[in-house]
Amino acid sequence: MATTAKRKTSLTLDAGLLDTARDLCLNVSSVAETALREAVEQALRRKWVEENADALAAQAEWHARHGHPLADILVGPGAASWKT
Repeated sequence: MATTAKRKTSLTLDAGLLDTARDLCLNVSSVAETALREAVEQALRRKWVEENADALAAQAEWHARHGHPLADILVGPGAASWKT
């Protein structure tokens, strides 16, 4: 398993919340890192959608005019295997 570089930082957190987390033996660094990772992933997704909005709209318009190119497969006997 590859290790990632870590960097110390300073955070200002609600004192009562921090005390409760410590009382519950929560690893505050791990919780913060997980939350930060999720926030970064969400922000990157939003940014990608914004940057590609024109292409996504053009694709949706094309599908509205011409139908989905795999429509026969998506409604045929193997349709269940396409739905995830």
